[in-house]
Amino acid sequence: MGFLFWVVADNAPVTRAFIIASALFTVFFGIQGRSAKLGLSYLDIFGKLRIWKLIASVFAFSSTPELLFGLYLLYYFRVFERQIGSNKYSVFILFSVIASLLFEVLALALLKDPAVNLVTSGPYGLIFASFVPFFLDIPVSTWFRVFGVHFSDKSFIYLAGLQLLLSSWKRSILPGLCGILAGSLYRLNVFRIRKAKFPEFVTSFFSRLSWPTTGSPPSAPTRNIVGNVPSYAGRQVERNYPSSMPSAIEPPEDSIATLVSMGFDRNSARQALVHARNDINVATNILLEAQSH
Repeated sequence: MGFLFWVVADNAPVTRAFIIASALFTVFFGIQGRSAKLGLSYLDIFGKLRIWKLIASVFAFSSTPELLFGLYLLYYFRVFERQIGSNKYSVFILFSVIASLLFEVLALALLKDPAVNLVTSGPYGLIFASFVPFFLDIPVSTWFRVFGVHFSDKSFIYLAGLQLLLSSWKRSILPGLCGILAGSLYRLNVFRIRKAKFPEFVTSFFSRLSWPTTGSPPSAPTRNIVGNVPSYAGRQVERNYPSSMPSAIEPPEDSIATLVSMGFDRNSARQALVHARNDINVATNILLEAQSH
C-alpha cells in the first residue's frame, strides 16, 4: 500500500493528501478491529450523534477490497484536479462530501428498516460524484473487442466503480447513489458552486501536508470540470519533446477538437498529436506532462 502513496502525481497535491488520509484511516481502524462498525446508522445520526463516526465515514473504507478499488478510482480521478486546479478541486471535494452526507442522512431518516439503515464507510460521495464529470466530460479515445464484446478505454473505470458500488450491496449502493446526486448538483452549478474558491493558503497547506515528491510544484490549469475551457497559454509541447522526433501526418480535426474539449490549447493539442503520431492517449499524456513542468 505504501507504493500508492508515492505514485500519486506531483501535480495533484489535494488528491495525494486525500489518498494518504483514506489509507491511514482505513489501516488505523482495521488494526483496531473496528472497520465493520464504521458505517452510519439511524441511531448514529438521530440518537447519540457521534462526530468521530462522521469523520471516519468520509475517509475509512470498511474492507481491504473496497480500499483497493477506492484508492484506484481516487488516483485516476486526479485528472480533474489537474484540469481545474487544486483550489477548485478542494471545493469539489468539500461540496461532494457534504452534499452526499446530507443525502445519506435524509435516506437514513426515511429508511428506518434495520436491514437497510446502515451505510458503509469510505469516500463514496467523492468517488461517485466524480463519475458525473467522468461520464460527461472525458471522451472515449479507444474502442476494442474482447470475445465479441465492445469495450472502451473508460470501461475499466466503470467496472471498478461497479465493483465498489456493489461491494457491500445495500450498504454501499446507497452512498454511491448519494455521491452521484452530489456530483449532479455540482454539475448543475447549484449555489454557483463552480465559481467558489478557497483562500490560497488552503491548497498550499495540502501541498505541504503531503509527502514530498521529486517533481515540480503543481501548475495552475484553468479548465472547469463542466465546461468553459480557457486555454493553457504559453505552454509549448516542444519544451519537453524535442522537434527532432519524427513527425506524423497532419492530425485529424476531430482528435484536435477532443483534446481542446479537455481544456488544452489548440496549438499545443496539435503539436502533441504530431509527436504522438495521432495517438490521442499518448498526446493526452504528453500534454499533462507538459503541464507539470
